[in-house]
Amino acid sequence: MELRHLKYFLAIAEAGQITAAAKKLKIAQPPLSQQLMQLEEELGVKLVHRGSRSIQLTEAGIILQNRAKQILELTDATTREINDFAMGMKGTLTIGTVSSSGATLMKDRLSEFHKTYAGVKFEIHEGNTFMILDLLNKGIVEVGIVRTPFNTTDLGCRYASTEPMIAVMTEEYDWNPEQKTISLSELKNRPLIVYRRFEQLIHDTCMKHGFEPNIFCKNDDARTTLHWANEGLGIGMISRSALSLGSNNQLIVKEIMCEELHTRVAAVWLKDKYMSSLASRFIESFSQASDGADLR
Repeated sequence: MELRHLKYFLAIAEAGQITAAAKKLKIAQPPLSQQLMQLEEELGVKLVHRGSRSIQLTEAGIILQNRAKQILELTDATTREINDFAMGMKGTLTIGTVSSSGATLMKDRLSEFHKTYAGVKFEIHEGNTFMILDLLNKGIVEVGIVRTPFNTTDLGCRYASTEPMIAVMTEEYDWNPEQKTISLSELKNRPLIVYRRFEQLIHDTCMKHGFEPNIFCKNDDARTTLHWANEGLGIGMISRSALSLGSNNQLIVKEIMCEELHTRVAAVWLKDKYMSSLASRFIESFSQASDGADLR
């Protein structure tokens, strides 16, 4: 199996038609059909169900589609890594960052890094912490920007400063307008909107404080929490740095006075994997920009 076979198959899978895929690849349709048949013969399985106007992937085809994406992305990442090595402090740095806080923190760090290394280009992948760690393990990104808690096994970590969680709400939910800070227990029986990443942490911490949280909505992005809270649907619980990610013009912000809910953003990398000079310099700059950064 060659890389071009995977590229051809992926084009067919994404287009849903051999004709459309051939047009996208700028090759004739009959040779592409032949390549698909040869791939099926080599693997010994049927990859697609052929219809009169479109194709449908078989279960084996779906597996190959997912693997082909990973293989081709890893191949591209490897090529970039070799090129970066040859070019020194020029090339492309691949970074994965959490959407919940990456935008604010990355903006400052990348801005400074870009001033120092103007020849460097960036490729950013966004997702939750688990997705970023998965991309890191697959070699698709070289540095991950994630948020605690996470499993640090086999990872090198540099941490940014600890930050509290905040409660955000519209005026109708503000039970004490004079308060700028609240205790966790004040959120008892109130409808909470939480980022799924923090659900277990919030639940366990609330139980330690003697009550079960009333989670009205859980979601996969801090921006969704902000949007729902801004619409007056409940009280959002987010990390403080996530406040700037979405609409908050109607929101009242109160810091939650609870040490157990404090979190940190970290730059992470695989300990036993080759690290480019670009990634090493970025991690150094991340630490310099972080007050009291902790190295593991």
